[in-house]
Amino acid sequence: MMSIQPEGEDLRKATKWISTERMSNQEAKLSDLIQQASIKFDLPPTDTEFLMRFFSNKDTK
Repeated sequence: MMSIQPEGEDLRKATKWISTERMSNQEAKLSDLIQQASIKFDLPPTDTEFLMRFFSNKDTK
């Protein structure tokens, strides 16, 4: 049975998961983590692109 989640909930979970993974494993490549999150949280391509931009901008600040 699928659970119904508010729109954007998977993206929030993916963002939190990537942040946690980066803290625990600083050697991990961002692109690999984003790809894993995309699969794990079944994100559409637009959300995957958002994650790339979000974390890339975060790293440059």
